[in-house]
Amino acid sequence: MDLTLLRTFVAVHRAGSFTRAAALLGLSQPAVTSQIRTLERQLGRPLFHRRARGVTPTAVGDELAHKAAPHLDALLRITETERESAGALRTLHVAGPPEFLGLRVLPALAPLVGQGHTLRATLHPGAEEALDGLAAGHHDLVATTARPRGGLFTATALCDEEHVLVAAPYWAALVDRDRLREEGPAALDGIPLVEVHESLPLATRYWAAVFEVPPASAATVVAPDLRAVLECVQAGAGLAVIPRYLCQDALDSGRIVALSEPAVPPLRTWFLVVRAGSLALAHLARAHELLLRAAAHW
Repeated sequence: MDLTLLRTFVAVHRAGSFTRAAALLGLSQPAVTSQIRTLERQLGRPLFHRRARGVTPTAVGDELAHKAAPHLDALLRITETERESAGALRTLHVAGPPEFLGLRVLPALAPLVGQGHTLRATLHPGAEEALDGLAAGHHDLVATTARPRGGLFTATALCDEEHVLVAAPYWAALVDRDRLREEGPAALDGIPLVEVHESLPLATRYWAAVFEVPPASAATVVAPDLRAVLECVQAGAGLAVIPRYLCQDALDSGRIVALSEPAVPPLRTWFLVVRAGSLALAHLARAHELLLRAAAHW
């Protein structure tokens, strides 16, 4: 059986789309369609159900993918090992929110630079855009709090991020902590809210977990970068929900104050996402392992 046909088949099986697989393989969509039809003729069985949006595998298709994919990944791993031994320079394309990439991901990947790698970061505050770029082959690895579904991606839990409700000392002094514990966010009325988006993603999650109600007001300040949110809070613009890793130094120095200390603080899980099978690439597997080891200390 032609390995090229099998490689194309596995790409379509993982991508769930002829068009998406074609982009990843560097082929035209008609070429991918033709190769799949050729393979189906050779096997005498259909491998995919054609849908209005993409394809889904038949039982035969799933069985073939289960048998073929590990062997194709192993061949790719051998090829990449030979390429690295020849001194080929590899570029790793990573994507995710600017704060997490800048303070966590890129510093952890810095050792790769001394091992013949170059790094390229693409800042995507939104998970959907980053994952679309990964699916299209624009990125190699995405850091996101949205765990994707489907066979195209492999997601690995990286770390949990604790969220803290904070404000500058001036505003903190006006908050009755006993009232906050007993009555909830009504004790925060009158204090402006600083957020990364008009939809209040962090405040909504915190309010639901700690106060069991949604935020009562819109954000007064919207800054699409958590580092900017922190700076605004330190300058007295209002209160905000900020990841602890980002604001711990400001808490320790007294520039901001935690308004609430819930027994079970709200957490958000970060995932490392790659395209299925791509960890057969040595440079990507190395980066993946570096990040997992670094995250154990975050």
